[in-house]
Formats: sequence, structure tokens, C-alpha cells
Amino acid sequence: MSLIFVDLMSFSSDTTPLVDRFGRTIDYLRVSITDRCDFRCVYCMSEEMTFLPRAQVLTLEELGFIAKAFTELGVKKIRITGGEPLLRKGVLKLLQEIGEIKALDELVITTNASKLEEMAVAIKEAGVKRVNISLDTLDSEKFKQMTRTGDLNKVLKGIQSAKKAGFDGIKINAVILKNRNHREVIDLVQYAVDNQIDISFIEEMPLGIIAGHDRAEAYYSSDLIRSDISRKFELTAVPDKTGGPSVYYKVKDSQTRVGFISPHSANFCSNCNRVRLTVEGRLLLCLGNEHSVDLKKIIRSNPGNMEKLKENIIKAMQIKPEKHEFNLQEKPVILRYMSATGG
Repeated sequence: MSLIFVDLMSFSSDTTPLVDRFGRTIDYLRVSITDRCDFRCVYCMSEEMTFLPRAQVLTLEELGFIAKAFTELGVKKIRITGGEPLLRKGVLKLLQEIGEIKALDELVITTNASKLEEMAVAIKEAGVKRVNISLDTLDSEKFKQMTRTGDLNKVLKGIQSAKKAGFDGIKINAVILKNRNHREVIDLVQYAVDNQIDISFIEEMPLGIIAGHDRAEAYYSSDLIRSDISRKFELTAVPDKTGGPSVYYKVKDSQTRVGFISPHSANFCSNCNRVRLTVEGRLLLCLGNEHSVDLKKIIRSNPGNMEKLKENIIKAMQIKPEKHEFNLQEKPVILRYMSATGG
């Protein structure tokens, strides 16, 4: 599929809040601040990656400027993602700048936890309220295989450091692949229960072509995961929402919630309240489509012009698609890797 860019001058500006043509209010922005990562997870990127040159990546100042524009347009939650966001030089300064925006209710971050042991306290002090941590297995050898470069022990220490730092919430995100880690879902839930944190299980999303990885063969549905978990744990549906696509269940006699993110088996697009800013400055209107607007071009052509930026963000809502269409039997129609998208 070719990239879809539009001439925004063909649309008329609307007033805030941000509402798309399907009546969905957008109050959640996910911001990728780097495409670089110290892991090479098999479902996320190829083992040999070429990352973007610095000139193509938004500067910290540009990232802060765009974040402020979105909050002035009604966005209440911003998630910082990557790649691995804690690898970005100057990340603490950026987190503090965004965290100080009064109109923002919540600043959160997604990380692989490789840097969390030494940075948990600092990012908490910078204004981050909640942390999502990617963890697909508790087996050190399998962890090495799935991440290609990761150290499980370092990640587990990072999780404990996050607990000690006192975030409002900590959640594990686990992508489940058949015949790789699908037999470990009970162990992962037990780990979450033991540590009094939440966990979400995610069906793999077909972004980017990855050699040697057959997504159709590796697909393991949320229904199967929930069935596996129910062999040991009693799950009760709860109405909790955190501005994301997870459907949550409470584990009986614990503080842990188990979430299921099901882009294939239970499309959640009708309630979509989010857009994404990619590392190179594209405002991506849908994870599973290429509808986008080049905000980097707009701000570099109109430096410091907040009204111009906000005008273009508002108009961009008119091209947000109704839903994504993922087909595991075909090659990905989305060629960008998840690491460049921001989750």
C-alpha cells in the first residue's frame, strides 16, 4: 500500500475537541521519540536494522511543541514510546517538559525495561504516572531467542525498580506467539499476581516484513489465551478503561487485572480515541493504515507557529479511517516496522 498524504487545504477547520468524521473524540496521543532499540524482538523488527538518520527525526524541542499543541486541542493522555524511548538522549528533559503541561491528565511510557533499573526514579520525578513494560517470557533462554539481544535478569530488575519508585500503575505487555511462548501465559499471570501489577496479552500485529517469521503460523488468539489462563485463575470481567484497547478481567483474590488486546479476533476500532506521532513526524491516524499528515514539514516550514500546527491537526481528523483490516494470510500491507510507529 502506498503512503496516503492529503492536501489539508481541501478540508475546512473545525473547532475543538478533536472529533473525526465517525464521531470519535481523540484525547490520546502516542508519541514515538526514537526508532532505535537495544532489543530485536522477532515480531517487531528484523535482526539487521537500518535506523533513521538524525535529520529525519523530530528534535526534542519539536516533540515538546507538538505535544503542547495536542493538549491545547483537548488531548488528556500522552504515551511516550519508541523503539526504546529511554535510549533517546535528553529523554528526561522531554518527559519533564511534557509532564509540566497543566492541561495534561496523564503522561505514561512504554519501555522494554532494559534501562529502567537506573532510570525508574528519574522518570517518575519527571512526571510519568504509569509504566507499561514489554515482557513476553520468564524463561531466560527463550527471552534471548525472542529479543535476540535482551537480558531477562536486567528487565526483571527494572520491574522491581519501577515498583520501588511508586508509579501509579505498572503493567506488563506480552505478545503471545504460538509455539514460542503460548504455553507461558499462566506463568506470566502468576508473576503479575505475585508482584501486584497488571498484565495485557496482545495478538501480534502484522507490521513490517520480517524474514523467517510466519505470522499466520504464529497467531494465537485472545480467546485461546483466556481459555488457557482459566485453567488456573478465575477471571471476572471489569469495566475498567485506561484510554486503550484492552478488555480487562480481574483475577480473583488478587489486585491484578488481565487485559486482552485483540486486533484480529475482536476489532476495537469503533471506540478508537487515539492517534500516533511517528518518530519522523508523521501524524498517523490509524495503526493499521497509512493515512497520515506530515507534521514535521508543517512545523519546519512554519517555525513557532502554534496556530498553524493546530489548524492542520484539526483538519487531519477528517482522514482518520473507520477501522484497520489485518489479514494474516497475506504479506503485510503496512511495511513500516512497529519500532518506527510507536506501538
